[in-house]
Amino acid sequence: MLAKVKSGAVLGVDGLLVDVEVDISRGLPVFTTVGLAEGAVRESKERVKAAIKNSGYEFPARRITINLAPADLKKGGTGYDLPIAVGILAATELLPPDRATNWCLIGELSLDGGLRPTPGILPMVLAARDAGVEAVMVPRTNAAEAAMVQGVKLLSADSLGEAVEIIKGLREAPVVETSSPAEAPADYEVDFAEVRGQEYIKRALEIAAAGHHNLLMQGPPGAGKTMLARRLPTIMPELSFEEALETTKIYSVAGELPAGCGLLRIRPFRAPHHTVSGAGLIGGGQLPRPGQVSLAHNGVLFLDELPEFRQNVLEGLRQPLEDGRVTIARAQQSLLFPASFMLVAALNPCPCGHWPGSETHECTCTPAQIQRYRHRLSGPLLDRIDLYLEVAAVKFEEMSDQRPAEPSAEVRRRVARAHEIQRHRFPRRKTAFYNSRMKPADLEKHCPVDPRSRRLLEEAVRRFGLSARAYHRILKIARTIADLAASDHLHPNHVAEAVQYRRLEIK
Repeated sequence: MLAKVKSGAVLGVDGLLVDVEVDISRGLPVFTTVGLAEGAVRESKERVKAAIKNSGYEFPARRITINLAPADLKKGGTGYDLPIAVGILAATELLPPDRATNWCLIGELSLDGGLRPTPGILPMVLAARDAGVEAVMVPRTNAAEAAMVQGVKLLSADSLGEAVEIIKGLREAPVVETSSPAEAPADYEVDFAEVRGQEYIKRALEIAAAGHHNLLMQGPPGAGKTMLARRLPTIMPELSFEEALETTKIYSVAGELPAGCGLLRIRPFRAPHHTVSGAGLIGGGQLPRPGQVSLAHNGVLFLDELPEFRQNVLEGLRQPLEDGRVTIARAQQSLLFPASFMLVAALNPCPCGHWPGSETHECTCTPAQIQRYRHRLSGPLLDRIDLYLEVAAVKFEEMSDQRPAEPSAEVRRRVARAHEIQRHRFPRRKTAFYNSRMKPADLEKHCPVDPRSRRLLEEAVRRFGLSARAYHRILKIARTIADLAASDHLHPNHVAEAVQYRRLEIK
């Protein structure tokens, strides 16, 4: 007998429906899965067989064929366990064959029949809603995530037995109540008020957050580069609902959404180790999955000890830094992953970290070692960084100062006002648009300079040998500084402050 149910798949970070067709016929006991099923899907036969038996049902000793359509799309993951098990029970008439035909079932089965959490629930539920399915059933541990989708009937279950009783109508279906996008204010574990001194760096981080500018910090060990970077998300406004939905989809697909979490509200902060591979940072794999740059979407990607990363891995950042997305090309398909992030990088001035030396530490590096260390970073990559900061060691007077520093909430309010100005400046842009993403035509329209500012820019280009891209980045930074000051026009002081963030040269 033939039975059909629906399930979901993930293509990039988007979901789509998959038809699960189960045919049981006479013949030797064989369990065959077709439709470009990957390893985890092929192994489902063992989980499904044990789950059906341990749930008190009889597993048919006949020829079983499972087809996952469309057949030309690779299927991965463990979310097909529940629809396959339900399809087998329906094909053996232990379930009404037409009861769940228009239901979308997603969930991994344990050997005792329990339903385990499954990655990618959010995009698959969104796809099911858009396709007009009657109901969607997910593991109860994924209910909070699925509840972010409105406009579809959501059901949850803890086990295969409970799911079967719901489908039969023997048990009242626990309907998942859809959640409102509004949630409690974000609770940050760190705060700018904990940072003593470094007022110049704090100001630069505020500018970076206000305009979504990439930045690089150079300084000796212990100067506070990592401490400052980890507090950058606390001065950035919380994610809007559209940004939160897009970011949550990425974390759902990657299987990194915290248990019981509905919608991410705090901007991501990712800090991969310098041993990360190219696929781990950019994304990829046999079944392409988002990398660290996509997990940092709408947030911050922090690369500590930047020269220690492999050069080919760092060069892979050039496209996402420029385009805000990653293209993973394969022979059969090409996938796009969102990757609009702020790059925050940190490095020491030399391998030992103490060049050119101080009263307490003497640099032990040779000129050749320093040159090799700095040449690990290519010019095209550095040219995509907006702000260069020299982070000095904190003096004792600043470390021991007991006066309260400005908290993150105060800085976040100023940054939010600057973001609001930028939203009004570009009202027709569909996605979040920041000053750092302005094109040359936008610069001509929104960044006109007076004669004094023009002379400042001309001197900066001549003295520092800046490229055309660097010149444009100075204008973008100046526009952000003006936005923080609520100024409609660029003034010489805005341009002068922007120029000083390009003074640090790495040769």
